[in-house]
Amino acid sequence: MQKASLLLRAAPLAALALLAACDSKPETVQSGLTDPTANEIAAAPKVTLPPALSASHAYRCKDNSLIYVDFFDDKISADLKTSKDGTATKLKAAEAGQPFEADGYKLTGNGTTVTYEAPGKGSQSCKA
Repeated sequence: MQKASLLLRAAPLAALALLAACDSKPETVQSGLTDPTANEIAAAPKVTLPPALSASHAYRCKDNSLIYVDFFDDKISADLKTSKDGTATKLKAAEAGQPFEADGYKLTGNGTTVTYEAPGKGSQSCKA
């Protein structure tokens, strides 16, 4: 009985001795997988998204023709189509408020009335 009592008294001291031997620094555990291309991604140039569409209008011009224009929210880009299902011509303005131009096309304005000029044709007013 004395042996059992002695063991019971010594058990807490042995447990304390074991805990004192442990390293008290916090352990850092990395969970999950690491990305092998993380450095390449961090060094890649920033991606610039294209501007969002802000307005789309169909205009009837003085010569009774139709043009279709998509205006973008960067205020310097527009897509011009001379037929509803035609290929768009990308027009650019030097700065916001200036005429949109490209490949001999020129479009001034972006509201319900615009001035449109096509290659080989004069300038004309068009209304949405």
